[in-house]
Amino acid sequence: MGVNGQPKVLVVDDLPQNTRLLEAVLSSSGYAVMSASSGHEALEKVAAELPDLVLLDIQMPGMNGYEVCRRLRSNPATRFLPVVMITSSDTEVRVNAIEAEADDFITKPFNQQELLGRVRSLIRIKRYHDTIESQADELADWNRTLEARVQEQVEELEKMNELRRFLPPTLAEVILSQGESILESHRREIAVLFADLRGWTAFSASTEPEEVMRIIREYHAAMGELIMEFEATVGWFAGDGLMVWFNDPLPCPDPAARAVRMATTMREAMSARTSNWRKRGHDLDFSVGVALGYATLGKIGFDGRYDYGAVGSVMNLASRLCDEAKPGQIVVSERVFAEVEDLVHAEPVGELTLKGFVKPISAFNVVSVKSEKPSG
Repeated sequence: MGVNGQPKVLVVDDLPQNTRLLEAVLSSSGYAVMSASSGHEALEKVAAELPDLVLLDIQMPGMNGYEVCRRLRSNPATRFLPVVMITSSDTEVRVNAIEAEADDFITKPFNQQELLGRVRSLIRIKRYHDTIESQADELADWNRTLEARVQEQVEELEKMNELRRFLPPTLAEVILSQGESILESHRREIAVLFADLRGWTAFSASTEPEEVMRIIREYHAAMGELIMEFEATVGWFAGDGLMVWFNDPLPCPDPAARAVRMATTMREAMSARTSNWRKRGHDLDFSVGVALGYATLGKIGFDGRYDYGAVGSVMNLASRLCDEAKPGQIVVSERVFAEVEDLVHAEPVGELTLKGFVKPISAFNVVSVKSEKPSG
C-alpha cells in the first residue's frame, strides 16, 4: 500500500509518453503510481516496493514483458501479484500473454474506464488473497504456539511421571511448581512416623518367597493408599517397615495430629489384614512410633539417583519408639502427646531408655482417637 493506504501500481513501459499517460489516469483515480522503463528495472522495483499490481508492456528492449511475467510467477513472493499486460489486438499476442500467466490484458489504445475497472477488480482480489494469507499465517503461528504449549505440558507430565518414580508425589509436584530450590538443605519442625510389621524376621525366614512377596504387596498397597490420602512425605519404605513425615516439603498446620490420625487409620486398616494373615499361619502384627522435632532436610544422593532425605534426632526417636511399641500399639513422644492430648485417648508407658538417647524418654500409647463432638 502507498501513502494513506493508497493501492500501489507499477507501470512498466519503455516509452515515457505511455508511462505519463498511465500515471495521469491512475493517479487521478487515487492510486499511488511507480514506473519502470525496462524489465530488469521492473523486477527491482517489485522486490523493493511490493506493489499491489503491475501494468506491463510487452515490447521492451532487453527483457520483454513475457519474461518479466514468467519471472514474477516463478518467485513465491510474487506468484500471486496481479499482472495486467498491455497488448495489441493481435490474437497471438494475447495468447502469449495468457501463457506467460498474466492475470488480464488490455489492448491499445485502451479505454480508461475499462483499464480502471480491471485494475480495481484485480486489486480487490489481491486484497482478499493477502487477507487470507495473513489469516493463514496467524493460524499457523497459533498452531505453533499451541503445539509448543502442548509439548511443554507433555514434557511436564513426563517429568512428573519420572519424578514420581523416585520421589513422593507431593514432593514431585512441589518441585515442578516451585523449582528445585526446595531441595536445598533447610531446617524445619516435622512429625515423623515409623511403622513396622512385628514378627517379620521369623516370617520371612520360614515362608516361601512367593508368599512373602504377596504379603509385601498387600502391606504396601494398604499403606501407600493412606500415605497419599494424608499427604505424607515418604522418607523410607522397605519390606516390613516405612518412615514418613509431615510438614515438609508441603507445610501443614498440625503435623503431629496428622501423623497420629494416619497412625490410627493405618492400625485399623492393618487389623483386618493381620487377622487374615494369622488364619494363613502368619504371626504378624503392626506397630507405630511417632515423634515431633526439628530436622535438616534436602537432596541427598549422587548423579543418576537422588532422594529427598531428613537428618535429625527426631528420626531416631520415632524409630526407637516404634521398636518399643508392642503389637498393635502406637507409641508417641511426650511432645507429640502434648500436641494431640485433646484429640486422643492415651495412656503413659513410662520412661523408656532408648538406644542413642542419654536421658530416659517419656512416651504414651495412643489407644484411640476421640469421637468428634456433635455440633450444636
